[in-house]
Amino acid sequence: MSAFAGKKGLILGVANENSIAWAISKLILEQGGECGFTHLPDRPEDDRKKNRRRVSKLTDAYENAKFLIPLDVQDDENIRAAMETTREQFGKIDFLLHSIAFADRDDLGRDTIETSRDGFKLAMDVSVYSLIAVCNAAKDLFNPGAAVAAMTYFGGEKCVPGYNVMGICKAALEASVRYLAYDLGVRDVRVNALSAGPMRTLAGRAAGVDGMLRLYELMAPLGRNVTHEEVGQTGAFLLGDASNGITGEVLHIDGGYNMMGSPGRLLEKVNPAAVGAN
Repeated sequence: MSAFAGKKGLILGVANENSIAWAISKLILEQGGECGFTHLPDRPEDDRKKNRRRVSKLTDAYENAKFLIPLDVQDDENIRAAMETTREQFGKIDFLLHSIAFADRDDLGRDTIETSRDGFKLAMDVSVYSLIAVCNAAKDLFNPGAAVAAMTYFGGEKCVPGYNVMGICKAALEASVRYLAYDLGVRDVRVNALSAGPMRTLAGRAAGVDGMLRLYELMAPLGRNVTHEEVGQTGAFLLGDASNGITGEVLHIDGGYNMMGSPGRLLEKVNPAAVGAN
């Protein structure tokens, strides 16, 4: 029996075929789950509806992708409307994937200490508060045993130069996961975060992912980067019944990079003479 047969849920944050959210939701769809999707609102002057078209090009191939609606997570009324559509289509839901983050490119490109006040507010609102707002709006839609998963990155735990203000946002997001896990636990709803290594997504490219990909290859115990398929499997695990006893956790899928306390094998390449030295 397919792992998600009979299960229904909402996917927030698919941008294109390289999105981690798509890697996760594609696997859920293939395992029998019914999914509703949201997309970034298109500007009124955009006759081509680029944001919607990018997502619909993916979802149209699946009969169990039941709806696709715009969502502005900075608009509480829009969030409520999205949840009402979800209720009309599904009644109750078994999973919710939150894969939404944003910071102004100017703020990402400058030192963290120079982050603008308005840029900080914007990044925190979209990247962190949106999870709280969406979970609050969806709380009465969750079936017992439902699961929420959010997307984070190692830059929320340690300083990753170049990740800058988004690292602060991810730290706040991970704290939010823990507090939401407590609040929703009484409803038998789990909340976790998935911390993937660097990947070639829209967000990854904006953060200069290519250098990090090479670093992970040299430092991670597995000696390679993770794939979209591997991240998809892990995300689906967090949203499915196999992880029923897990909540409030940050699950890393990065080839083991996060647990390293030294450069590891990278040191052999930088300074072979230092290997084994006292």
